[in-house]
Amino acid sequence: MSETTVKVDEKGRIIIPKSIRETTKLKEGSYVNIKAKGRVIIMEPAEPVADKYRGAFKITKWPEDMDEFVVEVMQKWWTNAT
Repeated sequence: MSETTVKVDEKGRIIIPKSIRETTKLKEGSYVNIKAKGRVIIMEPAEPVADKYRGAFKITKWPEDMDEFVVEVMQKWWTNAT
């Protein structure tokens, strides 16, 4: 396990050192999950949902308006759930 000390800036940000980013395969735009247990901060890379379900769904045509598509899907789901 690698360990290093970093400084928190005025906005609460930290820089993850390159060696740790390489070890954890974090790249620009990656997400991390952050938890606090008492005074301990736990940070771990978040697995992209797309990677988790890659190949599980076949999309023949992407919707032109993703917002409308999501609303439509939620309405269908809500109708079937009640």
